[in-house]
Amino acid sequence: MNFYSILWVAFLVFSIGLFGVLSRRHLVGVIMGIELMFNAANLVLVAIGWAYGVLTGQIIALFAIAITVAEVAVGLALFLLIERVRKTVQADEVSLMKG
Repeated sequence: MNFYSILWVAFLVFSIGLFGVLSRRHLVGVIMGIELMFNAANLVLVAIGWAYGVLTGQIIALFAIAITVAEVAVGLALFLLIERVRKTVQADEVSLMKG
């Protein structure tokens, strides 16, 4: 597998994640789409590091994965809080301005 094939796979994964974010109404689906976009960015970092023979891309990808895990934890905690308070998990129905 060459460098450009990996970039195409990352582009496809990012596109699927973007479609998931824009088309889903359920908050968990939106979080999953964001995760796909982060994973595509990590794949690009690893591919660039592999193409140039340096470990910098892999190290940055590991830090990005750690940040992504924290983001998922905060996102799911907010999801549970919104579900308890608002009694809904639809992204369109959630607004801070509603009483």
